[in-house]
Amino acid sequence: MTDCCPALSSPPGDSQVENNRQENKPQIQETTSVQGDIRSFSFDGREVQLTINRFAPQANGSVLLECGGTAVLVTVTCSAAREGVDFLPLLCDYEERMYAAGRIPGSYQRREGRPPERVILTCRLMDRPLRPLFPSWLRDDIQVVATCQASDERMPPDVLAVTGASMATLLARLPFAGPMAAVRVGLLGDDFVINPSFREIERSDLDLVVAGTPDGVVMVEAGAKQLPEQDVIEAIDFGYEAVLELIQHQRTILKELAIEPVPVAPEAIDETVFTYLEQQCASGICSVLGEFDLKKSDRDNKLNAIKAQVASGIVNLAEDHPVRMAVASNIKTLSSSYKALTKKLMRAQIIVDGKRVDGRDLNQVRSIASEVGILPRKVHGSAVFQRGLTQVLSTTTLGTPSDAQELDDLNPSNEKTYLHHYNFPPFSVGETKPLRSPGRREIGHGALAERALIPVLPNKEDFPYVVRVVSEVLSSNGSTSMASVCGSTMALMDAGVPLKAMVSGAAMGLVKEGDQVRILTDIQGIEDFLGDMDFKVAGTEKGITALQMDMKITGLPMATIGQAINQAQPARLHILGEMKKTIDKPREELSPHAPRLLTFRISPELIGTVIGPGGRTIKGITERTNTKIDIGDEGLVTIASHDGAAAREARLIIDGLTRKVHEGEMFRGTVTRIIPIGAFVEILPGKEGMIHISQLSEARVEKVDDIVKVGDQVTVRVREIDSRGRINLTIRGVPQDSGSELQP
Repeated sequence: MTDCCPALSSPPGDSQVENNRQENKPQIQETTSVQGDIRSFSFDGREVQLTINRFAPQANGSVLLECGGTAVLVTVTCSAAREGVDFLPLLCDYEERMYAAGRIPGSYQRREGRPPERVILTCRLMDRPLRPLFPSWLRDDIQVVATCQASDERMPPDVLAVTGASMATLLARLPFAGPMAAVRVGLLGDDFVINPSFREIERSDLDLVVAGTPDGVVMVEAGAKQLPEQDVIEAIDFGYEAVLELIQHQRTILKELAIEPVPVAPEAIDETVFTYLEQQCASGICSVLGEFDLKKSDRDNKLNAIKAQVASGIVNLAEDHPVRMAVASNIKTLSSSYKALTKKLMRAQIIVDGKRVDGRDLNQVRSIASEVGILPRKVHGSAVFQRGLTQVLSTTTLGTPSDAQELDDLNPSNEKTYLHHYNFPPFSVGETKPLRSPGRREIGHGALAERALIPVLPNKEDFPYVVRVVSEVLSSNGSTSMASVCGSTMALMDAGVPLKAMVSGAAMGLVKEGDQVRILTDIQGIEDFLGDMDFKVAGTEKGITALQMDMKITGLPMATIGQAINQAQPARLHILGEMKKTIDKPREELSPHAPRLLTFRISPELIGTVIGPGGRTIKGITERTNTKIDIGDEGLVTIASHDGAAAREARLIIDGLTRKVHEGEMFRGTVTRIIPIGAFVEILPGKEGMIHISQLSEARVEKVDDIVKVGDQVTVRVREIDSRGRINLTIRGVPQDSGSELQP
């Protein structure tokens, strides 16, 4: 019988870990012993059921999680490391099946295709807490697939997928610093709620996902309606307590199944090579790290030059020299040791000296520059925001309700009226590579900026536009997502969008060595790359609107998280002050190239009257007035036009179509058509009645056009409205000189 999973790669020189893992490798014989095992537990008043290794028996680990009417199948599969791979090739996929909600996909093919944005964000939600829990030396291909197979719209499946990924990984017996679990926290009134339903999330002032391990919080994702820092900290703490409960349930199940977690050994660095590099180039690296005015590219070039120099020196060593032999046996040893030395020296500079590679204090924000209205002509709003070497160009486009994005996923909401897109071209980091469609990172950063700004957007009733913001990263050296938030705020204001408040954001970092912890404000690229945390905090002067925290260690205590959130507040306020120097309130007028929208409501019963048979009526109005008209199911009418007079004319027509006419009312109208038995008169814009030939005069009339002609202005009275809603008019007994007394 062959192994389900080929031998996993291990850190150099750690044969004991390899032996342990060979003993614990999952085999078919082993998994069948627990095949079909069902475990359940109560969590927050709900029953959670786990079906273990019954489905997908050829995966290394699988679990079906059920809570209420929601079911998610999570599988973990691994294969041997590929040649030349020097990173952890972890792939997390989340799949939604429309049958889970009893629906057929709305695409042309009527089957699931390209994953929608929410699905991609859930893939990231799984990846971010999982990745730091695998050992950094692991090179085997690992794929985690979560499939939502049933959804009751009461229990969102994404947090089940994250917790299931932990359980399936442990069942697969991979080296993993788990268990790990995730919960969602909502705020309804003054009460925190664990795992709220979709409808409760819509009403909640907070949508927070917390993932953690026994060591602490490992991931945070949140959107909030300008909540104070302390409220957010308490919500994270509340969620983490629930996470610990889920972790204990996983431990209990593993113990019942007699499954021991595979220990995670630290990455082994060749001490001989590391010591040699420390002797040869530590002073040179420290010198480069201490040049505070260097640009990112100059610093990288100098560090690479030191590495190249020491590499050439190793080549000249004796063939039997231990360093030369170590490097010759594994060419990657030099690079990994040099990176480890650079990381150690940079972190020591922060821990000991309290100084960063650019000379800033730990809580200091980089220099800021910004400008609005930089793009000409038809761009509705634009702004450039630059912080240090990070530069983002954001643009705003205003559209009509028909421009809203239709959604086809398991979430009950079916459209988006605010779209935030983020682009990260290769030139932003000085690289060359083919341009492709947006990846998961671009979609995730755009969603974070979108979430940060949604709480300050005007109400739909007051500002019925569909808004699209695009953030183009022109230069990247850390915190581009928060720069996108700042630039987009100014671009929206430049377009005249009446924001409730201005939003800014900063990314916080962390360096932790033993008990020594340093929190960094506004991290740049090297501090993100060699640090332990990337914690993005966005908000207004009033409070927080979005959070996103990712870790490179296995957990962070709540005290440190609270310190990071509180340290971000003065940074956010400082950035807001700099932004206000450029623009401090929305433009009073929209761009002349933006459509003008006129909104009003009609009775939903009259929507069909305005649309007309086959859409002929509304099409005629749009052609006559050169406008664009949208009517929502609730009766909200939106008229879009670049000509205000044309929009008003279209409204008059719709008002006329929807205005109720009563018998006995008098109108001054225009004859529009003549037929043998009578004449049609437009008594209101878009609404006609007919004067029968017998009602044209007290005397007998032989031909209609003997009395009236097309274009004539006549005063008429409503004689009756028949059972089919047709308006019958009369001129008989109506003075034609009394127009001033007629009703409008």
